[in-house]
Amino acid sequence: MSAPLFGLLLTGGRSKRMQRDKAVLEYGGQSQLERALGLLGPLVERLFVSVRADQLQDPQRTRHACIPDALPDLGPIGGIHAALHAHPEAAWLVLACDLPFLDAATLQQLIAARDPLRPATAFRSRHDGKPEPLCAIYEPQARAGVDAWIARGQRCPRGYLGESTALLLDLRAARALDNINTVAEYQEASGQLGGAGHTAPATARRLRVQYFAALREQAGRSEEMLTSRARDARELYAELRAAHGLKLQPEQLRVAINEEFGEWSQPLNDGDTVVFLPPVAGG
Repeated sequence: MSAPLFGLLLTGGRSKRMQRDKAVLEYGGQSQLERALGLLGPLVERLFVSVRADQLQDPQRTRHACIPDALPDLGPIGGIHAALHAHPEAAWLVLACDLPFLDAATLQQLIAARDPLRPATAFRSRHDGKPEPLCAIYEPQARAGVDAWIARGQRCPRGYLGESTALLLDLRAARALDNINTVAEYQEASGQLGGAGHTAPATARRLRVQYFAALREQAGRSEEMLTSRARDARELYAELRAAHGLKLQPEQLRVAINEEFGEWSQPLNDGDTVVFLPPVAGG
């Protein structure tokens, strides 16, 4: 029988590069803290906010149930450690508070694939293939491994998962785990999702995608209709690579939009037909 699944939103970071609290950054008029809790809440039995001891007077956080770090200055693994000890009977869906592109479907994919016989279930990074530790499920048996990792002087939760027998999943939504660390990144993300100075989220577009040659074999289809928030062909192809395991790099392809060759940075519009063309053998 699986352990009950609790949710933990990590908000104890010091946001040094952002120079302001990332948990209160707004997208579409809603703080990232509240948005993330809204995603987590319907999927778990109990919901907690991970905080540093000096954040226990913060009204944004303390309106929710909080778990303070038991071991200070360890970063995210300190929050994971505190939760595993606060409720050792539970598994924890751990989530960073700086993932504005995260959606419910990604969390549902993680929960559906959960393996309670392993210490954790996590996604592979789309950038380097290593575990993504801050959108992951940690089972009760992970407590001993996390304790031992910290006792060795280690702080990186990604390193812990990499040495464990965690189940790793391929991410379907390409940008779901892109985090926001700097002012420039926030400005870019808020422009797409709606943040300070913006009122509307990025537009979802209905697109027709066609596949030829090697891409057709890799995708297992010749075409599909889909809804995407990708702004251009490059972002769309990143989504499709994650969804279908496409192996060709963008540099190996040409892109055509509505039967005309285009640039990877060309904006997409609702109703567009997009074709990614692999090299022709012998050409």
